Amino acid sequence: MNGTLYLCATPIGNLGDMTPRVRETLEQVDLIAAEDTRNSIKLLNHFQIKTPMTSYHEYNKVDKAKLLIGKLLQGEDIALITDAGTPAISDPGEVLVAMCQEAGIPVTSLPGAAACITALTLSGLSTRRFCFEGFLPSEKKEKNMVLEDLQKESRTIIIYEAPHHLRGTLQDLYDALGERRITLCRELTKKFEEIFPTTLAKAVEYYKKDAPRGEYVLVIEGKSLYDRKKEQQKDWQSISVEEHMRVYEEQGVDRKDAMKQVAKDRGISKREVYNYLLKAVDKDGSR
Repeated sequence: MNGTLYLCATPIGNLGDMTPRVRETLEQVDLIAAEDTRNSIKLLNHFQIKTPMTSYHEYNKVDKAKLLIGKLLQGEDIALITDAGTPAISDPGEVLVAMCQEAGIPVTSLPGAAACITALTLSGLSTRRFCFEGFLPSEKKEKNMVLEDLQKESRTIIIYEAPHHLRGTLQDLYDALGERRITLCRELTKKFEEIFPTTLAKAVEYYKKDAPRGEYVLVIEGKSLYDRKKEQQKDWQSISVEEHMRVYEEQGVDRKDAMKQVAKDRGISKREVYNYLLKAVDKDGSR
């Protein structure tokens, strides 16, 4: 019988956030796979947990996952923990989970702290719809592609960033997104927790003078639906109504429905579209 992989959320700062269920599981499993054993040993010692540990991190995530899969197939139970928060979120644990599913090994999650959700709820920005980007890519071309996608994102955006990259990231975000509201969260759940609601422009200026400290979660206002609609309408204005109609008719949309869609795209009435097309026909002398 296969063992089970337990995804165990650990505190992101305050050790009081450790759940009884996670503590009990860490005590009972055969092995704990930790992102950094040097960091996790402090947590285990605090709770007097004696379970053996092994490292599982970004640089050994594939080869080590194969070894862990072997142990699970032999019936051992394994708990996966990250340095702080929930495993498999912006974390190599996602590879192990995928491999377990492929091998038919049961996986269960023991919920708890997650920095992204904690920051979102403290941000003062919309929580109804949001997207999580984790850390932006380090490679410039790939990062620019992500930033280009975020320009049109209407959901609240959540990004992780290290202190030594914060200034550059804030400048990149401002250059790509323009002025937006942003809340910078650091030292979450700790004694010196800081929640800093501001704007991208002000954040860029602030951190030119103030040195970033600690790991950051950036929560950024999405593009308003009104602005997105106005931009889309502006794009359609660059072509004529007849060309706009052809876009839909060439997709197989009948003329009546195409007129409805053109009217919606351009923010005008269906009758205005009809009158425009009628004038165009008269002007061409086609009737």
